[in-house]
Amino acid sequence: MRVMVTGSQGFIGQNLIAYLKLHTNWHVDGWDIADDADLLFNGYDWIIHLGANSSTVERDVDSILRTNYDFSRWLYQRCCEEGINLQYASSASVYGLASDFREDSPPDPRNPYAWSKYLFDRHVEQNPTGKIVVQGFRYFNVYGNHEEHKGSQASPVTQFRLQARATNTIKLFHNSDYYLRDFVCVEDVAWTHIQFIQQVANSGIWNVGTGEPVSFKYVADQIVKLTHANIEYVDMPELLKGNYQVYTCANTNKLYEAIGPQNWMSIKDWIKVNPNVSRPV
Repeated sequence: MRVMVTGSQGFIGQNLIAYLKLHTNWHVDGWDIADDADLLFNGYDWIIHLGANSSTVERDVDSILRTNYDFSRWLYQRCCEEGINLQYASSASVYGLASDFREDSPPDPRNPYAWSKYLFDRHVEQNPTGKIVVQGFRYFNVYGNHEEHKGSQASPVTQFRLQARATNTIKLFHNSDYYLRDFVCVEDVAWTHIQFIQQVANSGIWNVGTGEPVSFKYVADQIVKLTHANIEYVDMPELLKGNYQVYTCANTNKLYEAIGPQNWMSIKDWIKVNPNVSRPV
């Protein structure tokens, strides 16, 4: 099996490549637009497309559509021409402020990033091909190692750990008991990619989340138990008000029909296994 991962220098890309090399005997290569090298297609069985501008606060619509939508369309076309199966990263942000998170629920994208992901989902759905398998994964809130460079776009798990180490104070938005998110660790995301390649021969879109949301306060409390950091409550920035997802929870019915129930790692257990966090460079 020969696999190419785009976005290889990104958070999920770095983790996925390391995980594939550790847990499979596949030949795995990585490509990133920052490599300043051509993306080659010869001989690959699968391309896992993760490369994207993942900033949910990016407001340059043309830039994010070029990076996330136009490039993904081009890559999809090339995979069809070359007969290479494709997995790609979509996002739970396409659900917006909805409370129903089934794959066939009405979309409600609220920012350019979410729109770029929804538009590519829609493009693939409206332009099916019988030549290759195309699997889209709507990631919920992915967290893990190697996302420190994302700054304010890193998961709360990483942001809170960095704050605890740097200042011994974790900053929470007011009412963080009521902000519930479906957090999924990057190792479980990588495992899901493997399971689909090994078990699922059909195309489609699937949620990738635990189906068990927890509050931001709960995340902070788990870090406080290990670090004895303080908690400080702050106001939500104006930029986030109105479009901020207060609640996300993956409907996992379709996912489990495809690969069976998964033993997701909890945030509490993940933090215990990964007690240290590096400072961003």
